[in-house]
Amino acid sequence: MNACARAVVRAALAAGHQVIGIRRGYQGLLEQDLFVDRERQPLMTLRSVSDWGRHGGTFLRSSRSEEFRTEAGQQRAVQNLAHHGIDALIPIGGDGTFHGAVALARHWDGQIVGCPGTIDNDLVGTDFTIGFSTAVQTAVEAVDKIRDTAESHQRMFLVEVMGRHNGHIALYTAIAAGAETVCIPETTTDIGAIIADLQALRERGKTSVMMLVAEGDEGGGAEVLQQRLQAAGCPFSMRVVVLGHLQRGGSPTPEDRLLASQLGTWAVEAVLAGETGVMVGRVGQRQVLTPFEETYRAHRPIPAELLALVASLAH
Repeated sequence: MNACARAVVRAALAAGHQVIGIRRGYQGLLEQDLFVDRERQPLMTLRSVSDWGRHGGTFLRSSRSEEFRTEAGQQRAVQNLAHHGIDALIPIGGDGTFHGAVALARHWDGQIVGCPGTIDNDLVGTDFTIGFSTAVQTAVEAVDKIRDTAESHQRMFLVEVMGRHNGHIALYTAIAAGAETVCIPETTTDIGAIIADLQALRERGKTSVMMLVAEGDEGGGAEVLQQRLQAAGCPFSMRVVVLGHLQRGGSPTPEDRLLASQLGTWAVEAVLAGETGVMVGRVGQRQVLTPFEETYRAHRPIPAELLALVASLAH
């Protein structure tokens, strides 16, 4: 997100506009918690975002806001936007952020163009979201390290990654890290079929196995799956590792920095072109604008060919 904010600031300044940074999202807007420069002025400059691109997290911070969900909160946000002379807003986030943008637009006549920032990669209208590449990189590095222990102790590890409603992180990590199986919300977790595959691997001389599990898998998280597999006669000794919020931090990958820089710049261009109520995304190498409501109406589907790839490579 830092690389995206950097691109927004520099693209807007290059076009002759002033930029105000709002800290802590919609809650910060309600509390008028603005980013200030060295002179304590609420304006972002070229130097304000210097070297931001290589840092994980977000220097502008983030938070949830129950007050903003209310009519009174949204009206207060409109008043604060008018008070500071803000006529265009570029929020960076996921479906919650864009739900908020839609609610704000009902009361505010300013422009709103969003950038997709979520490690889940679940928004329609872009091939990838900011943060996804870095989350997968972090998960792959963790699985590579766990694999060493799995092979040394001849065990099966169930590695749980984030993904409450979708399995993009689990699937991409499974392929990149060479996992033997993956459990995600989009597919039915068939314990009997998994046990049969594990027994076949054991008979072929396999002594260690890696299973990637999305936290939102309909069969339960990694710990629940371990219990179910154990009860069904799993032929391997099992351990569970939950990566959790480890996936949400760290230095962003080059791909994430590039994507964030493109999307931030494209968002400014969209504002200057008069667009509003849309998310800017990258499909192929093309800039695509998608109405906010369409970005979260349904989750991005899992590519069937990648699921097939996991199965074929596991053999």
